[in-house]
Amino acid sequence: MKKLGPIILGFIIGAVLTYFFCPRQADDMHSMDAEVVKPSGVISVKDAQALNDNWTKFRKPVLDSVTERRTGKEDYRWAWWSLKDIEDYIAFTKVGAKEAGEDFTGLRMYFGAYGDNASDGKKNLSTIFIVPTGTKKTSKSAVLNLSLQDDDDLTRPPLNQGNGGGGGYPQ
Repeated sequence: MKKLGPIILGFIIGAVLTYFFCPRQADDMHSMDAEVVKPSGVISVKDAQALNDNWTKFRKPVLDSVTERRTGKEDYRWAWWSLKDIEDYIAFTKVGAKEAGEDFTGLRMYFGAYGDNASDGKKNLSTIFIVPTGTKKTSKSAVLNLSLQDDDDLTRPPLNQGNGGGGGYPQ
């Protein structure tokens, strides 16, 4: 009976630690909704305008001269997708990557150009398409990814067919 005190104290300490370190379903859901984190890489509107002005000064004249010779109009300067399209694409890619044994970790954007056979008045104009990036899972039992290389493009289908147009930032 004299040794019962340390056992009870052990149970109490264990219960307190379990309370603080075990996930709670209901509480976590509300705290996740309330917590908004500013992503790295967010820039000011002023910086975005400067980037756009530099592109207009150094790239637009050259690109438009080539495009105007081929199409008779200015090239596209931006691409746009609805928030729903982006969210649906991310959900679609998460499921496909999981089924293919890939870790979907980000999105990469590539510049492209529609060819001579493009429809919808997009013939020979620029476009941007989105490609999912990540890593191929090497082992289901791996705990840490010790790879120091950048994520590769995944085998999931890219997203294109956003609306494009001319005009600089902001619209």
